[in-house]
Amino acid sequence: MASLKDMRVRLASTKATQKITKAMQMVAASKLRRAQAAVEAARPYAERMEKVLGNIASTVTDVASAPKLLGGTGQDQVHLLVVCTAERGLCGAFNSSIVRLAREKINSLQAAGKTVKILCVGRKGYDQLRRQYEKQIVELIELRVKTLGFEHAALVSKKIDELFEAGQFDVCTIFFSRFKSVISQIPTALQVIPPVFEKTDTGAEANVSYEYEPDELDILAELLPRNIAVQLFRALLENAASEQGARMTAMDNATRNAGEMISKLTITYNRSRQATITKELIEIISGAEAV
Repeated sequence: MASLKDMRVRLASTKATQKITKAMQMVAASKLRRAQAAVEAARPYAERMEKVLGNIASTVTDVASAPKLLGGTGQDQVHLLVVCTAERGLCGAFNSSIVRLAREKINSLQAAGKTVKILCVGRKGYDQLRRQYEKQIVELIELRVKTLGFEHAALVSKKIDELFEAGQFDVCTIFFSRFKSVISQIPTALQVIPPVFEKTDTGAEANVSYEYEPDELDILAELLPRNIAVQLFRALLENAASEQGARMTAMDNATRNAGEMISKLTITYNRSRQATITKELIEIISGAEAV
């Protein structure tokens, strides 16, 4: 059985840990409000961009003359997986869930005889994936910034464009965690090269005829590279909100667990202390009676 001194030390360390987890929970809650506002502001633009590109792409009849980013290379052999995770831990299963989804995709592609390359955005995803797929990791891009900006997404998008122009891959998919609520973050895979657009509505809007100036191919050549950066920016913002939500929940659970441990340790300490005092009193009384 641990001594009273050992229990006092453990109690003090547990209380200190509880203070840290409580502070981290409050910081995460503060950051979550800003991150949630940012992602909610970015979603409409990204969704509208995707819808506009889908409408324009549906009017293209000559696929051969279309920008290469629209139809891809025409092959499906080499896949680039852009795995976006956090730079820090202590956020529950946030990083692990994204890596798990990416790992499932990698295993399925390899089982089908495909070649897989990985671009890691975030240290935590890289640390987990390199244990099994170190030779397949193309590069690690760290974004240790206080506030995410479009320029950070443009940096990653530029790297993807360079690899595509060099013929390094045929299909590109982004992996991130879509923010739903504080306790719910959904791991998501989004293919951006070639882009997969949702089917257009079959209602009155679908029958409307548009005239484009400049023509469709020029618009696509301009918007397709930007769409990759926009979707990446949205993915990074979704990740930022999901990370803070997951950290807030994880730190809340840790604070509760520390409180329960403190209660149990306090009861055990008091009982042990009472038993020690009782034992000393019995020894004193027994010694006095023997005299």
